[in-house]
Amino acid sequence: MTEALHPNHGGEPGLDELTRELALDPDRRSPHEVAGALETMVLHPDYPCLGARSVFNRDRATVVALGEMATEGATALLYDALCAFGRDTDQGAGFASLVAVFPDTVVDSETAFESLLWRQLEQLHEADQQPWSPHVSDDPANPHFAFSVAGTAYFVVGLHPAASRIARRTPLPTLVFNLHQQFEDLRASERFERMRDTIRRRDTALQGDVNPMVADHGAGSEARQYSGREVPTDWTAPVSFDEENP
Repeated sequence: MTEALHPNHGGEPGLDELTRELALDPDRRSPHEVAGALETMVLHPDYPCLGARSVFNRDRATVVALGEMATEGATALLYDALCAFGRDTDQGAGFASLVAVFPDTVVDSETAFESLLWRQLEQLHEADQQPWSPHVSDDPANPHFAFSVAGTAYFVVGLHPAASRIARRTPLPTLVFNLHQQFEDLRASERFERMRDTIRRRDTALQGDVNPMVADHGAGSEARQYSGREVPTDWTAPVSFDEENP
């Protein structure tokens, strides 16, 4: 393991310090305040994910505040938001994400957050009356799995105050739904490998080690990456989205 780098940019706190400060100040309830906190974090010079930086730089983040995660009310609101997002977003205009924040949810560990994340995705699926996206698998163990809502595939990123990875640490529990098609479009171009390698290099510099859960789509199930927790090799998702084999 190498020592993490936390450079000081003109007196600006390092990202590790910033995320800890934000996590200690969870009194950010409105979508505007939540978006501001996330933008501050993502646009910090040390933040490794270039795609997320692009989303906020280009005003392509749709932020919704939903109360308590994995409740009936939050699920209904999130489902409606995802349906509208998938329907109305121009997928050819670059990176775009729906950011769902749950200000009434208390998370004190990575395992607790992981459980909530999968419960929330399961409830979304139960509310979904449309077929799974035909472009991805509905089996979380399949290397070509991606989550689907209203026929649109998403790569889900979980963020929360108790995350061990600095880039996953946010003041409030958050689920980011990234359009899966944007990664496929990037992969079809010549920019994918360069961007991937840059992100991994920046994350290693920030954290001090390589994120052990990162894998290219098709090399292993992306479900293992959703919660941000380092899971064992024999990990399986606690839910099934296959209607024939629940």
